[in-house]
Amino acid sequence: MSKTLTKNITGEDLFKNVISHAKEYGFIFPSSEIYDGLSAVYDYGQLGIELKKNIREYWWKAMVQMNQNIVGIDAAIFMHPTTWKASGHIDAFNDPLIDNKDSKKRYRADVLIEDYVNKVLSKADKEIAKARERFGEAFDESQFKSTNARVIEYLAKADEINNRFKEAMDNNNLAEVKKIIEDLEIVCPLSGSKNWTEVRQFNLMFCTEMGSTAEGASTIYLRPETAQGIFVNFLNVQKSGRMKIPFGIAQTGKAFRNEIVARQFIFRMREFEQMEMQFFVRPGEELKWYEHWKEARMKWHLSLGFGASKYRYHDHLKLAHYANAACDIEFDFPFGFKELEGIHSRTDFDLRSHEQYSGKKLQYFDPEINQSYVPYVVETSVGLDRLFLAILSSAYQEQELEDGSTRVVLNIPPILAPYKVAILPLTKKDGLPEKAEMIRNDLKFDFNCQYDEKDAIGKRYRRQDAIGTPFCITVDHQSLEDDTVTIRYRETMIQERVSISKLTAILQSELSIKKLLGEGV
Repeated sequence: MSKTLTKNITGEDLFKNVISHAKEYGFIFPSSEIYDGLSAVYDYGQLGIELKKNIREYWWKAMVQMNQNIVGIDAAIFMHPTTWKASGHIDAFNDPLIDNKDSKKRYRADVLIEDYVNKVLSKADKEIAKARERFGEAFDESQFKSTNARVIEYLAKADEINNRFKEAMDNNNLAEVKKIIEDLEIVCPLSGSKNWTEVRQFNLMFCTEMGSTAEGASTIYLRPETAQGIFVNFLNVQKSGRMKIPFGIAQTGKAFRNEIVARQFIFRMREFEQMEMQFFVRPGEELKWYEHWKEARMKWHLSLGFGASKYRYHDHLKLAHYANAACDIEFDFPFGFKELEGIHSRTDFDLRSHEQYSGKKLQYFDPEINQSYVPYVVETSVGLDRLFLAILSSAYQEQELEDGSTRVVLNIPPILAPYKVAILPLTKKDGLPEKAEMIRNDLKFDFNCQYDEKDAIGKRYRRQDAIGTPFCITVDHQSLEDDTVTIRYRETMIQERVSISKLTAILQSELSIKKLLGEGV
C-alpha cells in the first residue's frame, strides 16, 4: 500500500470544495442554471441520482425488509386540505422571522439563538476535550462537568437561554424572542449590526389550486411532510395487512416548505425528500419504544462507518404540539453539528385529530387486552438530502501520495457508491476492449458498472477515485492469456491479480449489505 497523507480540510473550505466537486462530477447541479438558477432548489445529476437511490434503498432495507412488523406505502403528494387543518399545519406551521435593517437580510430568530447557544456549548466541549487529553483513561466526564467552574457556567448559560426561548415560544411572545436576541447582543452575520426588526411568524406551506375553473377551484397544499399520508392510511394498512400492534409504516417521498431562510447548499431546501417511519404502539408503551428507536437509528447511522464522534443526540426543550418526547440525531457537517434525523413520541395526537376532523374512527382492537384504543406513535424521520450531504462531505478527502502526486477521493461506503466497479482495458487495441466488454456484460446484471478506455490508466484511476468507485478492474495482455485481471481497491490503492471467474463472488462479498448492517440493525 502506498503511504498517503490526508489533508486536514475543515469548515468553510471543505464545504466549498464539496459543493464544487458535486457539480464538476455530476452529483448536484443548481436547478434551472441556464436561467441563473432558483434559490434553494437543486437537481441531482447522473451520479447524484445513483447515490441518492442507493441511500434510499439502504434505509428501506434496514427499516422495512429487516423488520417483519414494518411495511411501506407511497401516499400522494396532494391530500384533502382538511388534512392540514387536522395536523395543525395551517394554524401552527410557522417560523419566527427577523430582518436586519442594515443588511436587508432575513433570518430565522430561532436559528440565530440556536447558533449562539451552540457557540456557548462549544466552549464547554473544548474544556472537556482538554481535560480528557490531560487525564487520559482516568477522566470522568460526568464528574468534570459537575465540578469544573467554567463548564458549569457555560452549561448553565446555555440552559438559561434555551429555557427562556422555550417559554417565549410556548406563549407566542415574539417580543420576548426579539429581546433575547438583543440581550445576547447577537449581530447580523453579514453586516455585523444589531439593528433588528420585530419578530413575526411566517407559514411555510406552499398552496395551489385544484379545479377546472378559477371560480370553482379549491385551495390545496403541497405536503410539508410525508407523515400525514401515513396517518390517514393507518386503518387501510392495518386491516389489509392484518397488522398487529406494535407495527410500523414507512414511506419515502418529496415534501415542500417555503423556506424563507434557505441556506447551506442541499441542507435546507424548498423541495426535499424525507424517509419516515411511524411506529404504532399501545398507549403507555410509547416512551419505551421511543428509547428503542433512538438507539436503533443511531446504530444505523454508525453502520456507515464515519465514526461515533460525527454524531450526537440533542434532546428537545421546546416540544412540538403533538409530542411528549423528542430528540434529534445531529451530524457534524462542515458548518457544525446540525439535525440529521428526528425521533419523536407523537402521542395519539395525529390519529385523534384526524378522527375529530373526519368523523371516522381510527382505532385498533387489541385482542391481547380485549380493548379498542387510538394507538400512540413513535416517529423516525430523516432527510434524504441531508443524509446525502453528510455522506458526501464525510467521504471527501484530498490526499498527498508517497510519489508526490495528489488525489481527490470519495470514500463512500461501497454499497452506496454510484458505480460499484469500473472496467478499464489497459489499451484500446489488441483485443483488450473486447475482453473488457465481455467482463462488463457479465457483471452488469449484478453491479452498476462503468466502462472507461480514455487516457492513461493512472488518470482513469484518479477519475474513479473522485466519484467514489470502490473497485477498478484492469484488463491487460495477460488477461488474454490466462483469464486473470487486476482488481484495485479505492481506499488502499492495493492491486491484486484474480481470476475473471471469481470476480462476481469477490464483489458480492465486498458489497454485501451484511458488511454494514450486520445483525440487529
